[in-house]
Amino acid sequence: MKIRVLDFETTDQADEKAKGKTVGIVEIGFTDVDGITGEVSPTESYLVNSGIPIPPQARAVHHISDDMVKDGLPPDEAYRLLMAHMEPGDLFCAHNAAFERTFFAGGVHAWICTMICAKHLWEEAPSYSNQALRYWLDIDRDMQWPTIAMPPHRAGPDSYVTAHILSRMISTHHPSSLLQLTNTPVLQKRVMFGEKHRGQLWADMDRGFLEWVLSPGKNFDEETRRTARHWLNKQSGLSGTPFA
Repeated sequence: MKIRVLDFETTDQADEKAKGKTVGIVEIGFTDVDGITGEVSPTESYLVNSGIPIPPQARAVHHISDDMVKDGLPPDEAYRLLMAHMEPGDLFCAHNAAFERTFFAGGVHAWICTMICAKHLWEEAPSYSNQALRYWLDIDRDMQWPTIAMPPHRAGPDSYVTAHILSRMISTHHPSSLLQLTNTPVLQKRVMFGEKHRGQLWADMDRGFLEWVLSPGKNFDEETRRTARHWLNKQSGLSGTPFA
């Protein structure tokens, strides 16, 4: 079983694309991982010319310019490369897979999200970005070609780092378990916002705080709201799914 770890650099964020804005890919990177042994293969990366100007705020992240991509691959050709040599039963993977899947569905192949899996497996991690996990797990010592991991925020290096995070997960969990974790909603262990409550256990939060998080007009992400709803339900003695 092959797991192809993807990373994209783009002209804007996925949520802007979801709102109807035209957003393009400017670079793809992928690194294959053996789903049984966790062995990491060499990385491939390609610049992509989506025909969409790269704004300064995007360049500030990945430092890719319009001039750099003018001879890049057309998007359709880049997508074909991502599908090349993918066999039945092979998987795709990305860190925050929802982002990559906004641009590339991956056909019939299922996806592993290493960020979601990390939240389930490593509750004490200080952060769940791939670079933070890289150093927290000290995965550089596992890298056969450490220079490939640099610079950050480029598609090839980021896919290589994520591939090693995945490999570390495979050392203790079969890919089928990682697929299951990917599709299991995350409950946060600790509050991750606010000067007063940051770092405290959600289990210790009082009813007033939980109701405040869930009150209309509060713009918390769904994961945070789900966690607050779970603990409010627990305090109310409600039974059933904790994700209701």
